[in-house]
Amino acid sequence: MNTRTRVVILAAIVAVAVAGAVWYVIGERNEQRSADRSAAAEAPLPGIDPATVAAVPHLAFRSTTLGAGYGRLALVALSDPAGPRAIAPATCDRVYSRASVAVCLVAERGLVTKYHADVLDARWAVTQSAPVAGLPSRARISPDGSLMATTTFVTGDSYASPGAFSTRTVVSPTGDGGEPVELEQFKLLVNGKAVTAADRNLWGVTFARDNRTFYATAATGGKTYLVRGDLSAHTLTSIREDVECPSLSPDGSRIAFKKHGSLPAGQWRLAVYDLGSGKETVLAETHSVDDQAEWLDDTTVLYGMPRSGQNGAATADVWAVPADGSGAPRLLVENAWSPAVVRPGG
Repeated sequence: MNTRTRVVILAAIVAVAVAGAVWYVIGERNEQRSADRSAAAEAPLPGIDPATVAAVPHLAFRSTTLGAGYGRLALVALSDPAGPRAIAPATCDRVYSRASVAVCLVAERGLVTKYHADVLDARWAVTQSAPVAGLPSRARISPDGSLMATTTFVTGDSYASPGAFSTRTVVSPTGDGGEPVELEQFKLLVNGKAVTAADRNLWGVTFARDNRTFYATAATGGKTYLVRGDLSAHTLTSIREDVECPSLSPDGSRIAFKKHGSLPAGQWRLAVYDLGSGKETVLAETHSVDDQAEWLDDTTVLYGMPRSGQNGAATADVWAVPADGSGAPRLLVENAWSPAVVRPGG
């Protein structure tokens, strides 16, 4: 072996050693950052006791107030939505809650980003955690708290162009017993015909009270559909076109949703669809809304509206608008995202 060859080999060994050291340092730093985030999430913040707010009708949401509470699960009383908020010990990218259980979708960013869905009990402690396929998008819990649905992006990160992304939507029990089911495995019927195309996607589940029926969005062939799902029969049946992110009203009679219509790509209007009469009502919010709406009650619809934050941070507010198409939008909670109306004992 000549001198030149020895030098080349030595240089290669040194390069590998340096790369390994750099990789180790980066990994250690990311592990430390992850530990710091976990410690911050568990650390109590000054203010109202979350248990006090949780005992009354309240709104649970992801706080986008810049500072120590950013990204944390927060609560405000429905009687004073603009009042002081309570900060719970959980950090979420998307959240939904019922009286005694919550689901928290988390993107744990580091050297390798990890995605998981955490089930939280009434004290916001994690009772179960499971990996999810990708970027958190939508979450819902059944009225009795026994089932949850999660939607994540496997590829792509926007609903703007059907067919240009892929989702994974799973319905799972929030407690012991039962197995998760993927909606992509259900039989999809559009206008009475079975659809087996590889481009089909499902997202945006909303549950009926019978724990069998649900509604969701199905996309295939460049179109979106409102579908009625059956958890026992494993079927999805189309009801009408141009419906995304449905949300069933408390009385079970109407669906709030976002519709694309003839708007430019990535633009939607909020509307309400009456399941009995088939009547559609476009709501008074004229801005584009890319969110799964939530019902404050049978007369009012809530939704998140992103806005530009300070220092590049993503902030949003929760707005309210009448469900009958009248009136005008009103700001309900500043610096909030992913709202869930919770009525203990309701």
